[in-house]
Amino acid sequence: MDERIKKQIDFALEIDKEKNIFRQTHLSGHGRNENDAEHAWHMAVMAYLLKEYSDEPVDISRVMIMCLIHDLVEIDAGDTYAYDPEAKATQKEREEAARERIFSILPDDQRDELMGIFDEFEAAETKEARFVRAMDNFQPLILNDSNGGSDWAEHGVDASMVYKRQGATAKGSRILYEITDRIIKENIKRGSLKQGPQEEI
Repeated sequence: MDERIKKQIDFALEIDKEKNIFRQTHLSGHGRNENDAEHAWHMAVMAYLLKEYSDEPVDISRVMIMCLIHDLVEIDAGDTYAYDPEAKATQKEREEAARERIFSILPDDQRDELMGIFDEFEAAETKEARFVRAMDNFQPLILNDSNGGSDWAEHGVDASMVYKRQGATAKGSRILYEITDRIIKENIKRGSLKQGPQEEI
């Protein structure tokens, strides 16, 4: 087999492991915990459907591939729960090592391309990355809301923590942030989100 296609197939098999990385978010209908691959797929489809709500026009193909690869590093690094400060403290170091190993399975040109897209997501400076960040927040938010905010309630999350994280949504889509704000306030009223010291960003 040609070495290039062998590396590409090896990478395809490696990223299959993303299906085994489970998140704190549950599927709608109070289903099981979703896995990283489902999260990425759902984000990518949502990004395509909701692209008109990006604050700036985006290259949707770049947005979608960014959605699909942004959590591949969790194959090695594991899922880091958004509201776990202890795990967040080591997240960057764990994910950097994973980035090097996983993307280096590819031929050099594709390794560099996908590393570049991953780094763009992490930096969150381009309009595409800002919109993907909004999707990365909005997707679990609507799942959690569809389940009555049970994931927030289970982990004792308060509204100030959610507003702080959702700041990234506001930078990518003010419209999606307005919906987010309404969802957070509804969950405070419902009692699934504790009232924090800060009401909104």
